[in-house]
Amino acid sequence: MENFFERVGRFWPAGRRDLHWHILPTPDEAAALIAPYRGLFPQGLESVPVSGVHCTLLHAVGLSTADIDTDALIKDVAGYTRTVSSFTLTFDRPAVGNAGMEIGGWPGRHAFTGIVDAVTQATIRTGADFGASPSHYPHLSLAYASRGAEGVDAVAIRTALSAIEQTLSGTVFVDRVHLVEQWHDGAHIMWNPVAQVPFAGATTPGPT
Repeated sequence: MENFFERVGRFWPAGRRDLHWHILPTPDEAAALIAPYRGLFPQGLESVPVSGVHCTLLHAVGLSTADIDTDALIKDVAGYTRTVSSFTLTFDRPAVGNAGMEIGGWPGRHAFTGIVDAVTQATIRTGADFGASPSHYPHLSLAYASRGAEGVDAVAIRTALSAIEQTLSGTVFVDRVHLVEQWHDGAHIMWNPVAQVPFAGATTPGPT
């Protein structure tokens, strides 16, 4: 496998805080989603803790809170989210890739892609110079390849996945989007919350 953090470090160096738009599960949702995979990852794969589970909508590469009027951005996105109804994402397709492991989800069309496009266009309208890296489909990373990734046996992980004797499915109720300032240290991803923007009918302020 390939070290995820070395790969992204080419455009997102360790320590730099980039704005991201996310869908974030509640702690209970996150715990249920990752529970079947505990103890599955060998050295070279860094498992994602409950507090780090996230579904990215947009990585605004090279853009931080210091570069834009975040209040204006949030107001712009809120104009869209007030028209959006809450929905549920279902995740149950674990996949082992070259740089980690993730679970894919659905529905990917309409609801999810519409939100991705809305937050991307709103961020572009700030006029700031950044690289837009939007998500093409809903997914949650379970582990990232890190130091020692070249020694990870992906076939062995796939074999271990096939031996899990339970339903690999979980849901995330989506009633808001989250703006965070996110960075990594070469082994883990972290963020500070900036704002959450609720959908129509959502309770506020809700979990951060």
